[in-house]
Amino acid sequence: MILDGPCSLLQTIYHEECCALLAVTIDETTGKIATASSNEVYVYRPYGKQDGLLRWSLQCTVTRHEHEPEDVALSWGTDEELLIGSKSLRLYQTATEEAEIWCQQLSKPVKLAQFSHDANLVASTGRYDRLIKLWRRQSFGASDTRFDYTYLPHPTAVTSIHWRRPHNRQHASDHVLYSICGDQKVRIWAAVNSHGVQGLQLWAEIDMQASIQPRQLGSATQTTDRFAFIIDGQDFSSAAAVVVKRVNEADSHQSHALDHLVAVAKGEPELCVILDPRGHMSAWGLENVGCKIRKPTDIFNIAHVENLNLGFSESRSRADGNTQFVSFCDQSDQPFNLLAHHFDGRIEWLGCRLDALFDPSPSQERVCKRWLWTGHDGSIQEIVRSTSGKAIISRTGTNDALIWRQRHDGTDLGLTLRSSLNCPDHIHRTWLLHEGDYVVNLHYHSISLWDARISPAAHVGTIPFNIEGQLMCLMQLPEEVPDPTILHVAIVSTKKQGLVFSISLPKDLDELSEPWDASTPSLEQLCTFSLDVREMLSFMLPVDPAGSTIPVSSSLDTFAKDIAISYSAEGRLRSWAATLDLEERTVKWLPTSMIETGIDDPCVASASSTRKAALVDASRTCLTIWDMRSGQLEHKVQYGELDFIQDLDWSTTPDNQALLAVGFAHKVLVLAQMRYDYLSTGPAWAPVREIYIKDSTPHPIGDSTWLGSGDLVVGAGNQLFVYNKSVDSSDDMVSDLFVPVHKKGRMDLFELVAFLNGTLPVFHPQFLSQCILAGKAFLVQKIICGLNKALKFYTDGDELDDFVSMTPDDFFMDDQANLHTGDQNTRLGAKDVEGTNEEFDVDLEHVASSLNEKLVKVSVPQLSSQSQIHLADIVECVSMAERHRRSMDDNAIRYLLFFRQYMIRKRQIPPNRAGISYREIVWAYHSTSQDILVDLISRQFQGRMLWEHARECGMFLWMTDLTALVSEWCNSASNLSTQLTQVQRAQFEVIARNEYTKSHEKNPIDCSLYYLALGKKNILVGLWRMASWNREQASTQRLLSNNFQEPRWKTAALKNAYALLGKRRFEYAASFFLLAGNLQDAVNVCVHQLQDLQLAIAVARVYEGDDGLVFRMLLENKVLPLAASEGNRWLATWAFWMLGKRDMAVRSLISPVHVLLDAAEAPKLEARSYLANDPALVILYKQLRGKTLQTLKGAARVSPKEEWDFVIQNARMYDRMGCDLLALDLVRNWEFLNLPKEVPSKDEALPDPRKMLRRRSSLVVDDLTSPKSPREMRTGMGKPPPQKVFEEPEASSLLDSFGF
Repeated sequence: MILDGPCSLLQTIYHEECCALLAVTIDETTGKIATASSNEVYVYRPYGKQDGLLRWSLQCTVTRHEHEPEDVALSWGTDEELLIGSKSLRLYQTATEEAEIWCQQLSKPVKLAQFSHDANLVASTGRYDRLIKLWRRQSFGASDTRFDYTYLPHPTAVTSIHWRRPHNRQHASDHVLYSICGDQKVRIWAAVNSHGVQGLQLWAEIDMQASIQPRQLGSATQTTDRFAFIIDGQDFSSAAAVVVKRVNEADSHQSHALDHLVAVAKGEPELCVILDPRGHMSAWGLENVGCKIRKPTDIFNIAHVENLNLGFSESRSRADGNTQFVSFCDQSDQPFNLLAHHFDGRIEWLGCRLDALFDPSPSQERVCKRWLWTGHDGSIQEIVRSTSGKAIISRTGTNDALIWRQRHDGTDLGLTLRSSLNCPDHIHRTWLLHEGDYVVNLHYHSISLWDARISPAAHVGTIPFNIEGQLMCLMQLPEEVPDPTILHVAIVSTKKQGLVFSISLPKDLDELSEPWDASTPSLEQLCTFSLDVREMLSFMLPVDPAGSTIPVSSSLDTFAKDIAISYSAEGRLRSWAATLDLEERTVKWLPTSMIETGIDDPCVASASSTRKAALVDASRTCLTIWDMRSGQLEHKVQYGELDFIQDLDWSTTPDNQALLAVGFAHKVLVLAQMRYDYLSTGPAWAPVREIYIKDSTPHPIGDSTWLGSGDLVVGAGNQLFVYNKSVDSSDDMVSDLFVPVHKKGRMDLFELVAFLNGTLPVFHPQFLSQCILAGKAFLVQKIICGLNKALKFYTDGDELDDFVSMTPDDFFMDDQANLHTGDQNTRLGAKDVEGTNEEFDVDLEHVASSLNEKLVKVSVPQLSSQSQIHLADIVECVSMAERHRRSMDDNAIRYLLFFRQYMIRKRQIPPNRAGISYREIVWAYHSTSQDILVDLISRQFQGRMLWEHARECGMFLWMTDLTALVSEWCNSASNLSTQLTQVQRAQFEVIARNEYTKSHEKNPIDCSLYYLALGKKNILVGLWRMASWNREQASTQRLLSNNFQEPRWKTAALKNAYALLGKRRFEYAASFFLLAGNLQDAVNVCVHQLQDLQLAIAVARVYEGDDGLVFRMLLENKVLPLAASEGNRWLATWAFWMLGKRDMAVRSLISPVHVLLDAAEAPKLEARSYLANDPALVILYKQLRGKTLQTLKGAARVSPKEEWDFVIQNARMYDRMGCDLLALDLVRNWEFLNLPKEVPSKDEALPDPRKMLRRRSSLVVDDLTSPKSPREMRTGMGKPPPQKVFEEPEASSLLDSFGF
């Protein structure tokens, strides 16, 4: 691991061989790093520093040929020389390629070997050696390098050596060596006599035992263990200077501790710091080291302090209790840094200010633990979190496990090691109890309980078992009566068999008696069970608690909390709830939901306590997210061919929003819930963060999990990476989500999710759009006026009311009352805007203009910049619709508003999704103001409407209104059909003329399909006569001059059509099919080759009318199956209504289309999407169900439960859209039909419609007598009854006629 700070990892380098690394060293001059294993020495060279991306790559490898012991020493010299010590001392030149320039065999392997800073001397010693061998360099050069040596004797084994760092290069030859040996003395060796044989002589020694003397009687505070480290004069002076500079910059008063530090630093001494495990420290200053005559004041005591907690190991093992220190200085707020290597497997980065460290007055906070490294020595394969996420357990393939807890003391340390566990048996599954105090391990044929309150964890007991099938999961069961001392866990096999085990824990869970009593916790088998499900289970796994606790089970029903999910090879996904009966010693299981996902052989699945489930297909590249409550697909994403999904982890925010971490080999992608968006069909989930670990480590990710705080733990190799929940709003992923302007910068992940999926303010464009769809136009106007008033005196930083001073009652008024008010008053009264009783008109157009001016200047805090633009668009559209309020019905206004929004946002929509949705087409289809719509749309395109424009607005799907042309009741249905066909043909001819003139050339080919569909071949012939520039003119004119009623010329036209198909001129080919009178083939070309369903419908309607056989076959064989496959209920209800099946049109709004059609093929995955359940469907259903007897018949076929589920589901959809007020309004004001308890069958007669409708004023059209055509069904204008001779009624019948 290479770091440039306590929590800043630059790079992790793994070696391909399995041998452990024994030594590491870095060259401070060149940045080269050398590591050594038992067989090889690896040299790494830095690169990329100039580009701001510092990394190391392997430069060369030095093979250690002879079989050498584990001890190996590495040290860098000058000019990129590397010293390798083991059974021999070898010196290599690594400037270009490795080259050995000196070698000396040794009688005893080297344990320690270090170059002096000028590389003239080398100090080396072996394991348990009491002699330091001092090598003096005789010559430099690759060809002639020689050393001689002398000895520095010690009374016992040498344990540590340290060369003094010179203040500058001029003093590099002033060699000073510090050594520590087993007699617990620090010796200082210096060149007192430069002409002596020894080279270095003993200058002084410091007795570590005498330096720290016990100040209290009693053995509890006494220990003979001592530790020491050297602070070089250069580091001490630099750290002291930084402290003084910071104090001066802060302009604060110098303390006594700082005065003491300044006084010590004036002599630029080296420091020898001596410690003991009880928190005592004694610091000694060394001045004039190496002088021939040492004065008593050259060694002086700086400080003696207590309560210095450096985290020494409490292990009784001599090896594990050792600690080595490395000190250095930087420019941080804590300039003096200390790396403490504890031999029990921990490395701590400690930081402090020297004035606080050496403050002689009592102090509790002298050092700060900036970071801690500890953990596994093998690759992590699994990470399991506790129920609350406050503790985790990480496990390797060798069954070594570590239990971690999350710190909450405000430090940067994310996890602290709680305990370790080494199990002799293979661990198949693991579960944590009581925040990691206890661990349950599932093995292949047994289950074991461990007490992790001590380290290492103690084995409590093991119970063997026999179960049929392979084990799938281990989970904790909910308790009916919460008792922290009695817990139950269950295991399940692939044969749907399971066992329940009871765990008894001590009453006082926090206290641990000494010695540890293994009899206190216990484990026993409670009962067996089997799952009542027919299909074979591929896998079953517990629901990810995602921050919640194990639910308490009081009853077993569909409202019970899910504790597990299962999936089969056929893609059937189930969620399970369970409850325990301790008296009967049984457990009951209930499948709370089931989804047919249609995904064969899923390989990865995961579910959260919020009833969300994620499923990965067999290729491991396709992810789907499902809502288990509604059974609908919320998200589907296909990743790259090499991006294999290997892990899924759930988390939950405090307000119950879900987060999903998708784990790949070298990255983790965090997905967050988004609001449902049916208007722009936006995604319900979006990536908000990508954690890419390949820059830090080449090792693939083993596992990951969430902590309860929202931090993410990723295990890769033997490392645990803890990523906090802070995200950067400037990141591309987050910026694409249109975060509000005031939230720029660092954001909390939970805060971001709350914005993305929280409740909307009433002036949000999505809320206003849904109000318009719900028929609350008057409410929208009040919101606009309220927002305009709120922004009148608004300045940045002010709070803006989400309700713009409106009351909840304003949102729960009955829709009809709102609509009536809106129809009668096109202007708002002052009491609606200013809250007064005075009445005066408010010009909505003026209010809208004023509001848009404010939106340009003011940033609304609840809105992103994109949402603010959309709000201005809606305000403008509402203002425009208000101008036409008296001449248009509500359906026309719905269409016009969203058509305008589409045109405004047209450039932002992808080309493959161009055109308004079928939802808006259906609104226009059921409008009685289509003449005004046609006129407004034509103006939108400046009277130059082309086919692409007609396709965008869906004109030839919804255009049926004859208001502009039919002023009185037609005398016959044929007259009506003729006039309606003339309307369609007139619009189609306008498109044909515009298609011809759209190019400068005026090509007749562009308009051939349209004129031939109209049957106006003569006009086309005239256009070809003028196209003298076209090389096909002569042949086409000769062909068109013939009579295509004759079989010969029909065949010629068909031959030309097929030839054009071969040349991929599909639209021209369809024209020749029409020329031959073959409408069916022309329609097929439009559908299959041109992929233009609207063009096929338009051609069929214009060519033969809505009564034509081809058009009906197109609806039945293409449109309805397409609607069933895609789950498009808007398209289905339109098609059924066109076919005259009004009852089916109403039923299709509630029931799945493929069920109504009895489709043999399963619908696409997209048909299960949440987009197929648009809440606006409930508005259309309410509008249509009581319109005619046929629609009432269809509504009567819907059971009360189906209608109830439909309403509740749409209320949930409103809630997921952030429109909670509309959800409450829906369930508050919904009126159910008065239906019998049992749904009438097809053969049974409907109940009296007057009794089915709750509103006595409702008008129902009798359309059960089948009209001649679908259009007559659409308009209700059937054949009038025959005229009768007038007969004067009897006097007695007059009263009855008037209802008396």
